[in-house]
Amino acid sequence: MELIQSFSVDHTRIVPGIFTSRVDTLDDKKVTTYDIRLKRPNIEPVIDIAAMHSLEHIIATYLRNEPTWKDEIIYWGPMGCLTGFYLILKGNRAPQEIYDLLLSAFKSVENTEEVPGATAVNCGYYRMHNLELAKYYAKEFVDYLVANKGNSNIFEYPKTERLKTDDGQHFFDS
Repeated sequence: MELIQSFSVDHTRIVPGIFTSRVDTLDDKKVTTYDIRLKRPNIEPVIDIAAMHSLEHIIATYLRNEPTWKDEIIYWGPMGCLTGFYLILKGNRAPQEIYDLLLSAFKSVENTEEVPGATAVNCGYYRMHNLELAKYYAKEFVDYLVANKGNSNIFEYPKTERLKTDDGQHFFDS
């Protein structure tokens, strides 16, 4: 079975940042999936589940209401490993081109007084939210993005090359 693209990223070397995960063509139009990584995988503690849930609600609401970008947003949601989020946009922009959008989205969390959609009618598990901890993680990521804006490592994935045997099989180190 062929390894999916996101597993070719060297997770031992990735840092928080904004990365292009994949670019697809749907109906002759480009669609780009971005990896919005807040934590270093397998090194830093993951994001608290309730805070992650709150960040999902707050930032999804922000993105889908942002006047310049709202028609470009397809999806915003958490990674299963709880180290970041996926953002899917129409088109194909470099990660640097969405830096300001994401910086504004995460800054908006600071002024949030109530998690949008955190009711039994609107949410599958409305009791699992932590706004204060979401604010902590958002500020941490904002501060990191601002401090590292000129660092290309926050926009470019480290890659792991998988060797292939003569018969085309992937070789994995043990």
